[in-house]
Amino acid sequence: MENEEIVVSKNFIEQIIEKDLAEGYYDHVQTRFPPEPNGYLHIGHAKSILLNYGLAQKYGGKFNMRFDDTNPTKEKIEFVESIKKDIQWLGADWEDRLFFASDYFPQMYEAAIKLIKKGKAYVCDLSPEEIREYRGTLTEPGKESPYRNRSVEENLELFENMKNGVYKDGEKVLRAKIDMSSPNINMRDPIIYRVAHMTHHNTGDTWCIYPMYDFAHPIEDAIEGITHSICTLEFEDHRPLYDWVVTELEYPHPPKQIEFAKLYLTNVITGKRYIKKLVEDGIVDGWDDPRLVSISALRRRGFTPESIKMFVDLVGVAKANSSVDYAMLEYCIREDLKLKKPRVMAVLDPVKLIIDNYPEDIVEELEVANNLENPELGSRKVPFCKELYIEREDFMEEPPKKYFRLFPGNEVRLMNAYFVTCTGCVKDEDGNVVEVHCTYDPETRSGSGFEGRKVKGTIHWVSARHAAQAEVRLYENIVDEEKGKLNEDGSLNLNPNSLVVLDKCYVEPSLAIAEPEEKFQFVRKGFFCVDSKDSTKEHLVFNRIVSMKSSFKLPAAN
Repeated sequence: MENEEIVVSKNFIEQIIEKDLAEGYYDHVQTRFPPEPNGYLHIGHAKSILLNYGLAQKYGGKFNMRFDDTNPTKEKIEFVESIKKDIQWLGADWEDRLFFASDYFPQMYEAAIKLIKKGKAYVCDLSPEEIREYRGTLTEPGKESPYRNRSVEENLELFENMKNGVYKDGEKVLRAKIDMSSPNINMRDPIIYRVAHMTHHNTGDTWCIYPMYDFAHPIEDAIEGITHSICTLEFEDHRPLYDWVVTELEYPHPPKQIEFAKLYLTNVITGKRYIKKLVEDGIVDGWDDPRLVSISALRRRGFTPESIKMFVDLVGVAKANSSVDYAMLEYCIREDLKLKKPRVMAVLDPVKLIIDNYPEDIVEELEVANNLENPELGSRKVPFCKELYIEREDFMEEPPKKYFRLFPGNEVRLMNAYFVTCTGCVKDEDGNVVEVHCTYDPETRSGSGFEGRKVKGTIHWVSARHAAQAEVRLYENIVDEEKGKLNEDGSLNLNPNSLVVLDKCYVEPSLAIAEPEEKFQFVRKGFFCVDSKDSTKEHLVFNRIVSMKSSFKLPAAN
């Protein structure tokens, strides 16, 4: 029916936001992405970034970028800069709202003072081991600290001494006074401040006490006016503490925490501990090694922001954790690139093809469509001459049945060029084929209106005289998918073929001036990207983004 409305299914977070807006609980939407700068972001973070940014966009709200830098033991400026670059690359625009949790340390200190004065926080002298012992278990309540009932005045003095560096690391902590018998262990007088005599990447040596994440995070959200604090499911049990903090500190219009399922990809490595070891052991060449799924690694491999957004949209937003096949991510990059990028000829395992009856001194410039599925990409000129390179697999002396490429006596089409008939080959002293010989039919040039005889095989080629030499890196999953991610001893089960380097490949001469991160479809071989780290004008390096074949099938619509 013409007037029938299209019903768009909303995820559960959108339903909560729309209810809050309709009931006047909030009159706007403000979200944030709050990474801790202790490593590089990975594909799971991309889901959170795009979800938070997308919700702000959808509801005409604002998106904040905030570094949750409350733990100086693991944080580095290197990670801050890489995270900013990744988020900008994904297209999430924080405009002028770039914040650091450490900028709020004075407010957090005052918030702690306020809790002490309300009788809701106290300084505790128990050791970390004793605190764990007193905490209880999932089935047994905790035991109150002997320091729990110190006076407000004593707690204020002790906390001031903590700030002034009087105590050693671990000697005293500030704890929230909530309920040691709570069924939620997070509510059993959690630590909210600890002593740590460390230099902070942002505040230097100004502070020797640092807030705990569960205390700092709700304060950061409240200060920035965040309406919906969207995080992953592991924080669900922490929500009562989040709500307790913003309630006790009496923030107007307190933010609402909402949890969603993490994004898990099958057989990939996202754990910082594992990646750090791979880097330190020289197995990968950094956090951006294209075999990893950090955002910088995916970018270097050749993935696009559009493909990652498509992937995140396909995965959807759910309340229950589940795993997604890596093949879905590969499907998304194929879908994104297939109409956007030129289809070019590259020979990865070359053998020379000599056309014996082609004139020695002639070079033809053949007109070749850049992408047959997208005429808007236009065409280019490709040089053709007597000596070419073809793939070694495109010639066999004694072929099996249904082999339609070059073998003695067989005729094939050279893509965008002529029909050629194989006449034989030349081998070296070890029996390896070093030259394939053929003759061509000058009447069969592609694009000349030729509509004569048919051939079953078409092979690609590049001009031996004009081709640019390149290194090509073929990537597979760094994990051995058949054996699983981990060995019995907890070590990583690595795929020995995760990287194959082909150092003498030939590509069309137009690719000699390709820029870093520029992408192409190599005929029959897959999609490739100019490596942004190692490729130079003198030494071209291409990374295989994804092969042509896909094992992923998009689910049928209901």
